[in-house]
Amino acid sequence: MRICVLGAGTMGHGIAQVSAMAGHDVAMRDIDEDVLADGLDAIADNLQGGVDRDKVTPDEKEATLDRIATTTDLDAAAADADLVVEAVPESMDLKQSTFEDVEAVVDDDAIVASNTSSLSVTEIASVLDDPSRAVGLHFFNPVHIMGLVEVVVPEQASERTVRFATDFAEDLDKEAVVVRDSAGFATSRLGVTLGVEAMRMVEEGVASPRDIDTAMELGYNHPMGPIELGDVVGLDVRLDILEHLREELGERFKPPQSLRRKVRAGKLGKKTGEGFYVWEDGEIVGVSEDAAAVGQGDRDDEEGPIWE
Repeated sequence: MRICVLGAGTMGHGIAQVSAMAGHDVAMRDIDEDVLADGLDAIADNLQGGVDRDKVTPDEKEATLDRIATTTDLDAAAADADLVVEAVPESMDLKQSTFEDVEAVVDDDAIVASNTSSLSVTEIASVLDDPSRAVGLHFFNPVHIMGLVEVVVPEQASERTVRFATDFAEDLDKEAVVVRDSAGFATSRLGVTLGVEAMRMVEEGVASPRDIDTAMELGYNHPMGPIELGDVVGLDVRLDILEHLREELGERFKPPQSLRRKVRAGKLGKKTGEGFYVWEDGEIVGVSEDAAAVGQGDRDDEEGPIWE
């Protein structure tokens, strides 16, 4: 099967990698040559990590890379695709215009999917002449490790489209969960609810970011705590999702002020080197000073926060 992935950023190159590892021919398209090069390098690094851990053979690595072509030309990437997955930034206008551009290029029976984590797939698909071909395929970061794909069913989707999407997810050795298109779907709605409450707990001095994360990791067997996860996903992404859910579902999704301040300051998490944590080379090396200061609550002793 021929897969076209639009966007070579974190999610895009991850979707391209797992599709190629499953034996599909992949065209990864981005408007920026440098982003394409970085995405391909990231795929190679991920595969080499698998080789180093004896989870991927050297031959599998090379075969996967051979199945991935990169281009800035939408027509070349999508024209013969059986499935197009957009992984462009979370903007309704951008996603709708991307769907329109794709439909003008692909065959009549091609499926068009969005990797959106919170926007309405029904609304995105409404610009298509044939919206029955549209579906949500919400992957999780890092795509080559996480075992879930959320298949989001818009109002217009045909049974064929939904079946195609679930079969594709399972072909990638992912577990598919099918959810109706609603604000935040299942995962984003629950995930940001936990994350936003954790941020409020830091603001109130209930516990440090590290202790909150450790509590959820060891107490509830979460692979990553909610504060760290927010940094990994991107605090700007978290804020956008919360604003969308607040508009759709009410004030219980009102973003915390600490989150707004960090986004305004450009402290977006792992990708910028600082969020609620300080990051170096992809690893946590400390807690952000302003997160620690907020988390002190009413403590004014000279020893500083109890978690330092």
